[in-house]
Amino acid sequence: MSIEIYRDAWGIPHLRAGSARELARAQGRVTARDRAWQLEVERHRAQGTSAAFLGAGALSWDTLARRARLDDTARRCFGALERRDPETADWVRAYVDGVNEELPGTRAPEFARVGLAPGRWEPWTPLGVWLATHILFAGFPAKLWRDEALRHLGPDAVGLFAADGPGTSGSNGWLVAGPRTTTGHAVLAGDPHRYIEEPGVYQQIRLSCPEFDVIGLAVPGVPGIAHFGHTGTVAWSITNAMADYQDLYRERLRRTGAGVEALGPDGVWHRATRHTETVEVAGEAPVEIEVIETGRGPVIAGGPEGLDEGVPEEERPVFPGVPVALSLRYPPRVTEDLGFSALLPLLRARRTADVDRAFDLWAEPVNVVQAADTEGGLLHRVAGRVPVRPEANRLRPVPAWEPGHDWRGWHDSPRAGLTDGIAVMANQRGPATPLGVEFAPPHRADRITALLQEKEQWSAAHMPLIHMDTHLASAQPLLDRIEALDGLSPEAVTTRETILRWDRRMVASSREAALYAAVRSAVVRRLAAHPAFAALTTPPAYPDVLLPWLGLVPRVAFALEHLLRAEELYGIDRAGIVRAAVEEVAAEPPRGTWGDTHRLAPWRALPEDEREAPAHAAALSAALSGDHDCVLCTSAVPGLTDLAARGPAARYIWDLARREDSFWVVPLGASGMPGSPHHRDQLPLWLRGDLVPVGTDWQQLKKED
Repeated sequence: MSIEIYRDAWGIPHLRAGSARELARAQGRVTARDRAWQLEVERHRAQGTSAAFLGAGALSWDTLARRARLDDTARRCFGALERRDPETADWVRAYVDGVNEELPGTRAPEFARVGLAPGRWEPWTPLGVWLATHILFAGFPAKLWRDEALRHLGPDAVGLFAADGPGTSGSNGWLVAGPRTTTGHAVLAGDPHRYIEEPGVYQQIRLSCPEFDVIGLAVPGVPGIAHFGHTGTVAWSITNAMADYQDLYRERLRRTGAGVEALGPDGVWHRATRHTETVEVAGEAPVEIEVIETGRGPVIAGGPEGLDEGVPEEERPVFPGVPVALSLRYPPRVTEDLGFSALLPLLRARRTADVDRAFDLWAEPVNVVQAADTEGGLLHRVAGRVPVRPEANRLRPVPAWEPGHDWRGWHDSPRAGLTDGIAVMANQRGPATPLGVEFAPPHRADRITALLQEKEQWSAAHMPLIHMDTHLASAQPLLDRIEALDGLSPEAVTTRETILRWDRRMVASSREAALYAAVRSAVVRRLAAHPAFAALTTPPAYPDVLLPWLGLVPRVAFALEHLLRAEELYGIDRAGIVRAAVEEVAAEPPRGTWGDTHRLAPWRALPEDEREAPAHAAALSAALSGDHDCVLCTSAVPGLTDLAARGPAARYIWDLARREDSFWVVPLGASGMPGSPHHRDQLPLWLRGDLVPVGTDWQQLKKED
């Protein structure tokens, strides 16, 4: 059979071919056709060459990618894949062949705007894209934050500031077993929470050949359907397990006539690998960087001269008098395995047992997996590789020159069951608890569980009610503080009473929600400005790409309920801060609703040109309901902005009774091509909470030439 490409009414590709290999080639072709610019950006990000056309703003990322050896790790992993699993390696090559066939003829306008010609993909490029997409997924920079908080505030700070902080990615996911559904078959539903990008981070697609017929959400640049899929007889989905599987080491390095040496835990100086690379920067001079790797891993910050060369010694915040650097140890660099051997078995899966065996091969990111099949089989487990090592490694950077911080094998993958026929995961403490340090607050998971308990039986059509729920349980500590206030000005009394009458729902049309959000932001700003936290306002000299994890205002914002409920908070008068915030907002209250300021702000690698600006402005003008701790998780950063850069990167409902009764939606559209009718056509549905039927009838599809 030749390769056949069909489209549904939303431009979603349905691919048919005679073999898995031909299908991979077709997937590469159609992805290059629909997402050419996105693919090229991701290839350059994986290589650390994106600043050459995106400019200085991409330099910090490129430097991290080079120093962390992402491209080299992808090469090594592909070489190991060829030796261990040649069938999968050949399948990945076929995908790359398809990309290379289609990419040179792209009509994507961004290439002309920056004067860039599409480059050639290598067989390991999909592995590099996967690695670059997920290297920050476990949030290893949070160890830098905890290190600073511990040094300046003491051990209690770890618990006080524990939250789903900036840069982490989460999801909602729930599984309802057959006895709790109207059809007697299970339903899976949820939504991954990630940075909203344009084009989107997920690609709706169908892959069909004699071996399998799968619908799902693919990662552009990677073959197969890894995270969310439905084969007709079994479906699976994932949420971020919030596991900790990457370590940071403080390294003592020294230069010698032969290169660079690192002090090891045996007290001996060992030769480190070292070379230099040049990063091209559009509009600026090239930047030369030093790439060093010790026995722990690649050095991602600092060098033999320290983290903060040029800063007076007395002002250096870490290990005064001792130049240190930071190295990163991450599983694929150690094992030469990114888990790609799981991808073909997932496509071929027929039962939950098949999905289970496939996820035994999973490496990273570490996820909680839920799956169900048409025979009543259910699965709820953690998948991924987490090293066994001392507790200190999990909390903060550890000294490489001290013994006792090595890895000693891998944790077994925890498993869990269902309660009353349901399983809910929303990044809270659950089966992955032994593998992590910080987890999301339980509010989203508790709310989903409570909603599911309101009905004895559910159908796929009912699930959007849960997707779009806007109840904000984390508001309660601040509301308690507001309720306790007295002696307020008349205007502040009115503000207080209005907020206390609020129904706790972050609805775009709600003026009360806007008022609450304004007070919350004022409280966050005032807390962050308190002298007790002054030492945390200026982070050490870490690379810019890591600084979002060290921002004090976001840390206060996402830990606000802990900070307000704590018995004592470093002598801070929290009642006085809340009072001042209420008075501040009462003097100049927000004029509109929550949706007037809570709007979508998708990330774009390249700003729109003048012709695209009106359409982009229309996307930004979309009023959003929800908030960080709502099931409808559209995350702003209180104290900084009400704009939402993160949110549901897709929504899905997998029905095991009839796959054609399943639904999905993405924030913008199936096409990454500006001007395409399918570039943003799903945005209105996404905003309303509507979904698109998956559509499996080939007769209803349009064949593409």
